[in-house]
Amino acid sequence: MTTGTTAPDSYYQRIDEDHYKPTAHAGGAWDTAEQHFSPLAGLVVHAVDRHLAARPDTGLTLSRISYDILGRLPLDECTISVESIRPGRTVELLEAVVVIGDRPVVRARAWLLAASDTAAVAATAQERMAPPEECEPWAMDGEWDGGYVSSIEVRRGPEHRPGRATAWISSPVTLVAGEPSSALASYLALVDTANGIAPRQPHTDWMFPNVDLTVHLHRHPEGRWTGLDTTVSFGPTGLGLTSSVLHDRHGPMGCAQQSLTVRPQPGAAG
Repeated sequence: MTTGTTAPDSYYQRIDEDHYKPTAHAGGAWDTAEQHFSPLAGLVVHAVDRHLAARPDTGLTLSRISYDILGRLPLDECTISVESIRPGRTVELLEAVVVIGDRPVVRARAWLLAASDTAAVAATAQERMAPPEECEPWAMDGEWDGGYVSSIEVRRGPEHRPGRATAWISSPVTLVAGEPSSALASYLALVDTANGIAPRQPHTDWMFPNVDLTVHLHRHPEGRWTGLDTTVSFGPTGLGLTSSVLHDRHGPMGCAQQSLTVRPQPGAAG
């Protein structure tokens, strides 16, 4: 893992209430002049957390968040607005919109559900990943470019092949300079890494960026590690899918899906 020497140890700096400036640590893997979507996804949850903290506590908790990426994400300042579009006492839907310049670049919708005590029946049939200390460090920045990939620590499981891998991701870089972030925001700031840990084809020959990210949770994460049990599928007509079971040290806690647009790199040998 390496980090830039000129960028602050955060992915973003706050300019005002809803306005953020990305640092070099947020640089993209496909294009270093763009933002990697992973920290931006975490920043959206950070903005949602601030929105919820500014109103009376309703006892609702985030169950699902879906992000639609509407176009290029320049490494430029952004604003994030959050509003309730389906209020309710037991179910609520929030929408967050990220704007860069005058253009909406991300629309995210988050379902909040009433929290209750279901500890007596809590269980999952999904198996736990080997913990981070049993996995080998992987220099992901040896294969991918960008400030974000250089900022993270990756430990990959022993059984990995094209289209299939398990990995633990952590980062010493804070989400927003000088501000605490929730465990959920910090966790989700690393989930979009999934699309790069088990590529089916070399990214030097094929492009497979994701146009969305949807995360479903059956509990919220704890700790500094984001665990990804990831499978990547390419179809015959340019469509792809990255599917991940999400883990923390206590075991599985949800899943993530990313829709991919698959196409040859310009100039790549066929």
